[in-house]
Amino acid sequence: MDKNQHATLRSDIIDNVSTTFKALADPTRIRILYLLSEEECAVSHIAEILELSQSAVSHQLSLLRNLRLVKYRREANTLYYSCDDDHVISLLKQAISHVDCD
Repeated sequence: MDKNQHATLRSDIIDNVSTTFKALADPTRIRILYLLSEEECAVSHIAEILELSQSAVSHQLSLLRNLRLVKYRREANTLYYSCDDDHVISLLKQAISHVDCD
C-alpha cells in the first residue's frame, strides 16, 4: 500500500458502529443487556430486578430489538428476551472489565 493510500471504512459500517455505541451509552440499556447476558427474562422479571417500570423496560427492549441486540420468544402470553449479538455482549463485558479492574 502506497503511503498516500489509507484504509478507510465504508460509511454504512461507521454508522452502524456509531449506533451500537450509542445503544451501549445508555445506563438502562447496559443494565438490561448485562442481565440478559446472564439469563433469559420476561419483561416483568427485568422490571422487578432492575426496579424499573414495565413500560420503561419495554421501550428499551424495543430499541434493542430494532438494533438486533436482543431477541424474544413467545411462550403463551409471555415474551422471553435474550441477547442476540454475542459480539456486542463481549464488547460490553470487556468494557465492564476495563473499568472494574480493582
